[in-house]
Amino acid sequence: MAALFSMVAFSIDSILPALPQIANLLVPDDINKAQLLISAFVIGAGLGQLVFGPLSDSMGRRFSLSMGMLLYMSAAFAAFWAQTLEALLFWRFVQGLGAAGPRSCGLAMTRDLYDGREMARVNSMAFGFFVFVPAIAPMFGQWVVLGFGWRHLFTTYILVSAAILAWVLLRQPETLPTERRRPLSPRPILAAFGVVLSTRVTLIYMGVITLAFGQLMSFITSAQQIFVDVLGAGTNFPYYFAMVTVFSAISGFLNAKLVMRVGMRRLAQAGFAVQTVLATVTLFLWWWFSPEGAWALWLFCGWATTLFFLNGLSFGNLNALAMQPLGHVAGTASAVIGALPTVAAMMIAAPVGLAFNQTPFPLLIGVTVCSTLALTLMQLDRGNNS
Repeated sequence: MAALFSMVAFSIDSILPALPQIANLLVPDDINKAQLLISAFVIGAGLGQLVFGPLSDSMGRRFSLSMGMLLYMSAAFAAFWAQTLEALLFWRFVQGLGAAGPRSCGLAMTRDLYDGREMARVNSMAFGFFVFVPAIAPMFGQWVVLGFGWRHLFTTYILVSAAILAWVLLRQPETLPTERRRPLSPRPILAAFGVVLSTRVTLIYMGVITLAFGQLMSFITSAQQIFVDVLGAGTNFPYYFAMVTVFSAISGFLNAKLVMRVGMRRLAQAGFAVQTVLATVTLFLWWWFSPEGAWALWLFCGWATTLFFLNGLSFGNLNALAMQPLGHVAGTASAVIGALPTVAAMMIAAPVGLAFNQTPFPLLIGVTVCSTLALTLMQLDRGNNS
């Protein structure tokens, strides 16, 4: 599951060190546009789940996952040859569509086999392993860019996805029996969408997931410019990024141990409450002291570490809370829960990234607002002790 979930993270984070080269080659007059390569992929990954979720409910998880991986590899091959930013954006979008297959099918497989806090525990364990991917992806991406050129990142995507697909087909049995599959026709698909979108608790946590993912993607879209242009990290950017993100692995394993005793909702709520305070304090310190040099670097790294750590106490729990009442339409549910918050989150992250003004203020303000709203929204499910 960690390998399947990592397809999206690896495809996003490994391209970060290549953004300056791509911008200088394809859009030298407006280098901020290179960030759109992240947005295009993420939006594709969100919308693609609306296809692969229902497909997996009808054709099975393994078949749908394989189709997604093949689309991902085909788009990566085409992106290798792209000569304009527009063409590269299109193929990154298609690549994201393909990456939706392993993401939505992986979540549906987990729901097929587990429920409630047990599902949250398994998701947290997968997250604990998965987080090493975004930690090392920028380093790996920089190594490929410096050694072979940025286009060979797409060669890497093909090789990695082929290896994961082979592993899944060899080791992971089908989790959806034939008798539980739904017909692939408009009426049952629309009926399943209706079930998901009329379930109050699911709608609440889809909103919370949107805000949580929005603040995380705001960080990712802004990270390269903040570390390099503001903090002077230069080619050491991937190492600082790894240092910040790797702590999420600890929170994933910690959540797997705590969730059975404390509960999904309480842990997620605590994470948002703490982040609201920390982001506000960091914003105030940056405004009041205008830090520079090592002081600025370590202040930002310290705060960013808490952002990733506290997200590790949230995502597995939030997905399990949203999926809990929808086991009978798990594929479609995972699609909707993945797609709508992902697309909506980019409507938060893209403006934050484009608002970059040689300071971390837009990012810090965005995270403060998102955490506050997520904490507030969770109050609508106050009676839930899951």
